[in-house]
Amino acid sequence: MLPPQPTIVTPRLILRPLLPEDAPAIQRLAGMPEIAATTTNIPYPYPPGTALSYIIEQQLLYEKGDGVGFAIVKADHELLCGCIGLTFDHDDRQAELGYWIGVPFWGRGYATEAVGGILRYTFLDLGCRRITARHFGSNPASGRVLLKNGFQREGCRREAVYKEGRGYEDCVDYGLLRRDYLVMCGSGGQP
Repeated sequence: MLPPQPTIVTPRLILRPLLPEDAPAIQRLAGMPEIAATTTNIPYPYPPGTALSYIIEQQLLYEKGDGVGFAIVKADHELLCGCIGLTFDHDDRQAELGYWIGVPFWGRGYATEAVGGILRYTFLDLGCRRITARHFGSNPASGRVLLKNGFQREGCRREAVYKEGRGYEDCVDYGLLRRDYLVMCGSGGQP
């Protein structure tokens, strides 16, 4: 039997398991065109019921041991402001990171803080060796989030993804090794 999915606490945020009651907030926030424009898998318009399907998919992914998804919640108001998650490659002991923050919460450092919380969990609790992430070339803010958390830019795949309504997007690839993370944190897990 799997252990319960953890809750990760950072100074301003709580990263907790997704719950069915999160569906209305996810539907509203992920349904904004700006979110679809900056993510690979979120469509616009965001069809009704998609948020609940996403929550169920994330729960099944965790039960199978193939990944984990979290709601990003402001600690002071318990207000959902985005989602963050990992998919695992067990053979190579690595994970791929994905995240989004709702437009009303942009520019406040929540993505940077949430990624930092996930890194501690992924490297120190799960023992992953490497984490990868990517963003569209048209979304440099996401690259800044990754760089602030110690990721290294590893390259750019030109016109790698077709995004409905926008055409082909470049994908900028990043990676972070556990050993580099530990050096950055002084081995204590706190950057």
